[in-house]
This record gives sequence, C-alpha cells and structure tokens, in this order.
Amino acid sequence: MNYIIKCEGKTDEELVPLVLENQSYFLCLMEKYESKLLRYIMRISNVRYEDAEDVLQEVFIKVYENLNGFDPDLKFSSWVYRIAHNHVISEFRKKRNQTEIILSEEEDWQNFVSDLDIADQVDIQLSKEVINKVLNSLDVKYREVLFLKFLEERDYKEISDILKKPMGTVATLINRAKEKFKKELVKQNIKIL
Repeated sequence: MNYIIKCEGKTDEELVPLVLENQSYFLCLMEKYESKLLRYIMRISNVRYEDAEDVLQEVFIKVYENLNGFDPDLKFSSWVYRIAHNHVISEFRKKRNQTEIILSEEEDWQNFVSDLDIADQVDIQLSKEVINKVLNSLDVKYREVLFLKFLEERDYKEISDILKKPMGTVATLINRAKEKFKKELVKQNIKIL
C-alpha cells in the first residue's frame, strides 16, 4: 500500500504519532533534523564529515527504535539532541579522544564572541583559529554548553533536557564556561581591555 507523505506544516508532536502508525513519516523527522544534528555531532566530536554521517545514521536508528518511549511532555527536539549527545559521549568514551568544537562559518564565530559579551573587550579581530583553539582548550562540559547556548541558540530548558542537568546547573555551567573562555583568552595572550 502506498502512502502519500505530507510533512509540511506538521509539528514534531504531530509527526511522532504518525510515525508510529506509518514508518514512512520518519523521513519527515529525518529531513527536519538531519543538518542540525550533523552539525551538532561534528561540533562536539571533531570527526570527519563522513564519520559524522555514520554517527548520525546510528542516532536516527536509536531515535526510531525508541520512539515509543518518547515523552510527549518534553520537546521532541530536546529528546533527539539528548539521544545524539548520549551516542556521541558513548563513542567518545570508547575512543578516549578529546572532542573538539570547530567553528566553521564566519558568522558562527563572530556571533559566538558577541554572545559571550566579550566582543567589545577584545582589542584584536579574533580569527576562527584562535576561537577554536580557546574553545578546544576548555573541558568538554564547558565546550558543549557554550555550543548549545550560543551557537545552537538553545534555551536553558532545552539544554537542561539535553544534558539531563537541572536548569540551575546549566546556568552555572554557562557562567563558568564564559569565565573560563575569558581566562583562556588571557592565558593565550589575547588581550582583553
């Protein structure tokens, strides 16, 4: 039996029950989250594009296998990011490599510095390489919250859901991460006014 799949205008919460009835609707969710999750995976894992695609496929398999367990009281996007987060961390532990975040687009790193409230304090034009170096010198827990907050523009509730930490802890992590980022700028002789 052929089904005509119509994704347009449907929310995640509307698509989930449709997927449970007809697996073809899963393509709608995959199309919606493919580029976002791929970017997230690459940023927190520092793997090649091809490897990130493999990880993404594994994440989508886990999402599909666990869709019955989705709690409709949560945001679907937070749930999907949580699965991606857990899978990347699991792979990270297996390989024991340090993950890196790599800012790829000009806008990314300029917005990142601006969002950290240090743009007006930096007396040089920061390059992507410098920001990447500073970010990657931070502990994974700080890199990840900075990435989710300032590059993915997730709110505290979503970050809390993704990391499975209370919102107060998320706020503390973000503040500490910003301070550590600023201290690392100084440590690496990047002058702050």
